[in-house]
Amino acid sequence: MIRVLVVDDHPVVRSGLVGLLDVETDLEVVGEAGDGAEAVARVAALAPDVVLMDLRMPTMDGAAATGAILAAHPEVRVLVLTTYDTDADIVRAVEAGATGYLLKDTPRVQLVEAVRSAARGETVLAPAVAARLVSRMRTPAADPLTPREVEVLAAVAQGLSNAEIGRALFIGEATVKTHLLRAFAKLGVDDRTRAVTVAMERGILPSPGG
Repeated sequence: MIRVLVVDDHPVVRSGLVGLLDVETDLEVVGEAGDGAEAVARVAALAPDVVLMDLRMPTMDGAAATGAILAAHPEVRVLVLTTYDTDADIVRAVEAGATGYLLKDTPRVQLVEAVRSAARGETVLAPAVAARLVSRMRTPAADPLTPREVEVLAAVAQGLSNAEIGRALFIGEATVKTHLLRAFAKLGVDDRTRAVTVAMERGILPSPGG
């Protein structure tokens, strides 16, 4: 019997996952948690084999909770189940030690099988996530943005014009353009909107939802 802990900050989602897993004869949902901190405590109390972990939650997010759980209980397998497939989210979860990373549109049969695979210690990745990781590994590391370039991009994300950015940062408008062009080159983009989007995907700028 595979013991599962379901972690998600939405009660309706948790209930759905519990119902989905509990009908399987070899799976037993031993508990639920509504945030990362509660998940860490529940793992210590319930000793599950697999933790089905949401990523973005209040108090402590899924990546931080994964790291804390595995530091104390390295035998536990954490399977991330989230709606987010950005590079920054994937890398944080994988670096924290997650056994797998699935998206919430995963079909029921595949999700159940993924829990079984995770319990065996096998890596489970959604196709879109696997493609992103492979692409990231094949792409040479780009030059990091300088703190000033990040400042300028953050101002662009707030909707400021070049002139407004210059006044806010006490630099000339021409200097603002230079920083933007360098940031474009490093991010592999050619416009302001795409630069902000890519910067958020890579975790350089915070995403709108946190």
